[in-house]
Amino acid sequence: MKIALGCDHGGFPAKAAVLEALRRHGADVEDLGCFDTRSVDYPDYAREVSERIVDGRAERGVLICTTGTGMAIAANRFTGIRAAVCDTPERARRGRSHNDVNVLVLAGGCHPADELAAITTVWLETAFQGVEPGNERHACRLAQIDRAGRLSEFATLGRSDPEIHAAIAAHVAQEDATINLIASENYVSRSVREAQGSVLTNKYAEGYPGKRWYGGCQPVDAVERLAIARALALFGAEHANVQPHCGSAANMAVYFALLQPGDTILAMSLDQGGHLTHGSPVNFSGRLFKIEAYQVSPRTEQLDYDALEAQAVACRPKLIVAGASAYARTLDFPRFRAIADKVGAKLMVDMAHIAGLVAGGAHPSPVPYADVVTSTTHKTLRGPRSGLILCRQAYAQAIDKTVFPGLQGGPQEHTTAAKAVCFKEALDPAFRAYAAQIVRNAKTLAATLTSAGFRIVSGGTENHMMLVDVAAAGLTGKDASAALDAAGIIVNKNTIPFDSKSPFVTSGIRLGTPSVTTRGMGEAEMRQIGGWIVSILKAIGDTA
Repeated sequence: MKIALGCDHGGFPAKAAVLEALRRHGADVEDLGCFDTRSVDYPDYAREVSERIVDGRAERGVLICTTGTGMAIAANRFTGIRAAVCDTPERARRGRSHNDVNVLVLAGGCHPADELAAITTVWLETAFQGVEPGNERHACRLAQIDRAGRLSEFATLGRSDPEIHAAIAAHVAQEDATINLIASENYVSRSVREAQGSVLTNKYAEGYPGKRWYGGCQPVDAVERLAIARALALFGAEHANVQPHCGSAANMAVYFALLQPGDTILAMSLDQGGHLTHGSPVNFSGRLFKIEAYQVSPRTEQLDYDALEAQAVACRPKLIVAGASAYARTLDFPRFRAIADKVGAKLMVDMAHIAGLVAGGAHPSPVPYADVVTSTTHKTLRGPRSGLILCRQAYAQAIDKTVFPGLQGGPQEHTTAAKAVCFKEALDPAFRAYAAQIVRNAKTLAATLTSAGFRIVSGGTENHMMLVDVAAAGLTGKDASAALDAAGIIVNKNTIPFDSKSPFVTSGIRLGTPSVTTRGMGEAEMRQIGGWIVSILKAIGDTA
């Protein structure tokens, strides 16, 4: 076991006995000092030991000072550190078995050497019991501490800006107390939040790695290169630009790189499940380009690729856009490619909603078929709210020049770091299981609602989301969403294909399973949640 050992001048006289006890039990000890009794600052040694545990260079740590108090306070400032002052072997045993104490803090000025050695020995030999059957309560309690740790991420705001602190705390409470079924939302890891909230927000870095307009960019160059390399590895693309601030900016960059204003784009209509940036007349895409909107089949509510091909032949678009924000079926990328080739169009896939499913192998990848792929990095990919462009090498220069200097100035390198983190998380084999569970959960939730008499648009789902036609049950999407919100189940009202109601009222609601899957829920929970949704919606208007 790799142990990091640190002490201050008050703990130095006791260090030899502790070091001997550690080595007697086969520990690989890195002694970080101090090395004599000259006065030093204990936080320095607490930091050195804690950093090694946090970044994986050590499995556990031991800190020694006169009373142990200062060392424990300093070490516990680090996320992932569970430091405790143990003054008896029994407290060391309980600290390990119940609390998974990973930094033993010793009061070197309060105990003789043999007692300190005995405490150290028990701490070394005791395992955490939370992984054992019947003792899961210990692991659950540590998980509660980790969740409470989210409040520490913005604790200083409580003094500097109480109003903003209150709003963020309210959102934390909302996440803890509600079931989030927004299809486009997710819960990011602590690592993603730490990267996005890091000091990299201080740095201007116009340009690209190795070719910046500002000095001092070596750290952010390393960050951006990592993000690019991980995106390429994750999706198997030839080129990646990680600088777009959002999915809309990524789409805009592609349009401006590949088209001229007035060129024709063939894309899914917003009211059929498309996105604002796919040609809505209120959006830049609809104002600057000629939009030909394709629809789903009125009979199946799924894409009719034969009809789409005929439409493409008729309008001869320069660009075909595949992708949607409210379409629950698998997209046929080979067919899109064939249609684009037939009419001499380029193919762009906006995979914002399904990027995590693609990364996890739960949805076919568009990368082998599309000229350019755009995405957000949140939603199913479970990263920061930002954008990404993947493309063939032939378009790399045009895409990069359009992102910068064409559309954006300095990239947000703190967000780029968060993207790099989320790409690394998605490269972990566990992410494939997560993506598959998202789809299983969505199918189970849809089946539960269907069995209770609610109509699912297109008859089901093959990805992370579904549209529920609540109008068929005599409701509006607005009323259904409000009722569920009041009960702590968060969804959004959504138009359904060929909707007769306005976008502010709608005939449907959109449900998604990324967030609840992140929280560890499975099919059993989906059946329970589905039952609650049915009960709530059927009780609308019941004042009893």
